[in-house]
Amino acid sequence: MASEVAVTIVTVRDIFQDEAGRKSRFSDEYKNLSALIILDKQDLAQLGAKDGQKLLVKNDVGSVIVAARTSEDDAHPGLAFMYNSPWSNQLVSDDVCDGSIPGNKRIKATLSIAEGNVTQISELQARMQS
Repeated sequence: MASEVAVTIVTVRDIFQDEAGRKSRFSDEYKNLSALIILDKQDLAQLGAKDGQKLLVKNDVGSVIVAARTSEDDAHPGLAFMYNSPWSNQLVSDDVCDGSIPGNKRIKATLSIAEGNVTQISELQARMQS
């Protein structure tokens, strides 16, 4: 098992997560639907992680702890998905990216098993204000 796995994250939208955010971005419902990373079974196995386990997602821009979810799609090792949210935004650079693909559509990051809990939205908010 690897202590870290490199992935490319693509942000996506979800109608249920979006609706929960419209009600309250500070609710447990919104956090449970947003603070996720969806991974291929091979990537989870390489880390020795299980569905629902907390993972540290980090890159040169920032880091967050989110819950892992096993993808039900066809195999896509090395490609992960996160919902467009304050959690995925912590990993997106303020710099304008090259080409026509937005920076939130190809986030390079590493994953490792986390010791703590999902990063609270209040902490994310404090980071954005500093």
